[in-house]
Amino acid sequence: MISSKLLFIFIDFSEMQRVGSAKQGSILDKSLSRGKTEVNFSSFALLFAEMIRYANNRSNTVGDLQDKLLGYGKFVGSRLLDVIVLREKGYKREIKLLNMLMFVKGTIWKNLFNKEADKLERSNDDPCQYLLIEKEPIVNTYISVPKDKGNLNCASFIAGIIEAVLEASNFPCKVSAHWHDGTTYIIQFDRLVIARENSLLELTR
Repeated sequence: MISSKLLFIFIDFSEMQRVGSAKQGSILDKSLSRGKTEVNFSSFALLFAEMIRYANNRSNTVGDLQDKLLGYGKFVGSRLLDVIVLREKGYKREIKLLNMLMFVKGTIWKNLFNKEADKLERSNDDPCQYLLIEKEPIVNTYISVPKDKGNLNCASFIAGIIEAVLEASNFPCKVSAHWHDGTTYIIQFDRLVIARENSLLELTR
């Protein structure tokens, strides 16, 4: 089972105005303050597969397809952050980089997938680069990549969610999904983010 938030925003993305019977009304009419619920994975898998097909039909290269999935993820991520900040943090947002990354690894992942991401690491070679590792991304569970698609990783959609959440929280970055230890999301922060973080550390000493 996965969190209903991802399906909720997917439905918004697909402009589906009704779920279930007419008496239930639109899912978009439901209060943002309601508690978490779960949806069957097959419902998510079906909608995600259709989204990939839609993007693939409008892409000329693997790069185009991944960029489209990233863009769809950013659409979801920007809305997801508002919902979670309202429900769980009382409009308070993180200002420290490590706290924000742990928020993504923990709170964001739990709200989407009912579990934390597997690992968070900082690159040894680049102080602006962090690695978020997920051994078995749920979005890749039933995805079979054709030979002509090479190293396509449909978790680019999740990379878009991460990028949107961080950017909307004033941590500008670029995020990409790669096949390594399952899937590794490479988060490349703007150097201004690291400079700001160093300044905050100096103030707390």
